[in-house]
This record gives sequence, C-alpha cells and structure tokens, in this order.
Amino acid sequence: MQRREFILGGAAAAWPLAARAQPRAIPVVGFLSSASPIGWDIYLGAFREGLRSQGFVEGKNVTIEYRWAEGNFDHLPALAAELVSLRPAVMVASGGPTPAVAASKASSTIPIVFTGVPDPVERGLVASLNRPASNMTGVSVQTTELLPKRFELLSALVPAAEIFGLLSNPNSPVRDDEVRIAQPAAAARGKSLISVSARSESDFAAVFDNLTEKKCGALILSVDSFFNSRREALIALAERHRIPAMYGWPEFPRAGGMASYGPDLAEQYRLSGIFVGRILQGEKPQDLPAMQPTKLSGAGPTRRYVIYRRIRFGGCNWMWC
Repeated sequence: MQRREFILGGAAAAWPLAARAQPRAIPVVGFLSSASPIGWDIYLGAFREGLRSQGFVEGKNVTIEYRWAEGNFDHLPALAAELVSLRPAVMVASGGPTPAVAASKASSTIPIVFTGVPDPVERGLVASLNRPASNMTGVSVQTTELLPKRFELLSALVPAAEIFGLLSNPNSPVRDDEVRIAQPAAAARGKSLISVSARSESDFAAVFDNLTEKKCGALILSVDSFFNSRREALIALAERHRIPAMYGWPEFPRAGGMASYGPDLAEQYRLSGIFVGRILQGEKPQDLPAMQPTKLSGAGPTRRYVIYRRIRFGGCNWMWC
C-alpha cells in the first residue's frame, strides 16, 4: 500500500510540472486588407517591425493569417467573417474605413486594430480617440481632406496645366467625397476637372489614353489602397503619357513618381504592429487611445506630411522633401 501510494503521489506531483512544460499555443493575428499583396512588402515590413518591438516575430511566437480583397471592397465582409472563424487573438483592419467597418460588423469581441481611418469617431468605430470604449483602436489619418492641398501644390508645380484629372476607384466608398472636394479645389485655381475611374489594373491604359485625348495637363490620384499596390504600373503610364501626377503616399515618388503629399503610410503600419503587440501582451483595445499622429519624431507617434518631387518631364531627375 505504501509503495502504491508513493507511486501515485509521485505521479500526481509530476502533473503540474508536465503542465508547465507544455508549450503555449501560438496566438493568431488576422490581417484583413482592401489592397493586394503586390507592392505591400514595405508596409508588411513596417508592421512586423512594430510587432518585433513588442517581442513578437511572425512564424516564431505569432502566426499571421492574411486576407486580401484585391481592391474589391464588397469581398471584405466575407473575408472578415472567414478570419473571425479562425478565432484570432487580434485582427488588423488595413486600408481605410471599409475594412474597419467590415471587421467591426464581423466581431464585437475580438480586439481590432485599424489603420488609415479618417474620423473613426464619426464612423462609430470608437467613442473617442482617447477612450475608444470598444473592441477597436488604431491609427487615424487625414487623406481625402488633403485633396485641396494637393491641387494647390500641383498647380504650383505645373502652372501651365489648364485641365486637371482626378483618378479614383469607383469601388471606394469615399469616391463621391473625393469628387465633391476636388471640384471646388480645381475651380478655385481656374482649372477644369476631368474625373476618371479605374476599378482594376486592366482599366489603367484606357484611362490614360482618355486623359491624353482630353489634353489633361496634370493628374491627382486618389489615395486608394489598390492603386498603391499598383503604383509602378501607374507611375509608368503617367511618364509614358507625359502627365505630371500628384500622389497621396511618399512611396510613389520613391518609386519614380513625380510628387506626393500625405501621411507616412509605412509609419502607420509600424504603429499598428505596436498596437497588436501590446494587445497580445494583455492590454485591452478600449484602454489604448487611438493615435492621430501629428509630426515625424523618431520612434514617437508620427504623421508626416511631406512633399516629394521627382521631375522627369523636362530632362531633369531630382527629388526634394
């Protein structure tokens, strides 16, 4: 009896040790994007950098499940529901307000980090920036609101242009707002405005042919996640048709485009990675104030409004910022 009791007692004592020795389940992060993975390496790299700063490395102690809408905004609800079915520890809603709304409708309990959402309070995603009071937090920026400034800068860069083009994505929920804001911005500078649209890369060539036929002298691209993932194709067409173009993200002129004015998108993704890492460590999204960065300041909260310029239309090739 004593021997049996000893054996049982020893086994029972070993159970807690065995339990402690079992590896923890690796958390899953669901990444929902309205864009395409093509051309997105720089942003995913920034996101992973933010995660690493909080001690998480993809493939080592965190798994990331990606779902890309490829510019088809109507696919987002189904993709969000698919991610929710995986029971992720956190979800990222990337690429503006539509993915954030789709994610919020898919789950009211899973923590969600959004990127690039203008006015998340007005859209009902958070109660306030300082106190989200929901399962969501993230990075809020201005994009569409900067259209008048882009017209002002483009007018200064290409003063001889009399007809301006605005290229937008008809699938984008902010497309009507962009046209509404762009029309008076162009008229205020005595410019005519041509509004054109492209919902896929196959539309690009016809759009630029149309702009050339209508003697468009300068072009502003909508700040659209799908356009951003196809920036090299758009830059090449603008150069081929000799149409000076103003973009919303600095990655365009870095890739050879003429000029941009807008927030630093890569920095937004780095910040979102930090948010995800903090939530994985146990913090709650309702306790993490949503960021609306105002200035580039090293590792601190940032939003950079910069104009980059690269001119190739007159024989010179230079950049300033």
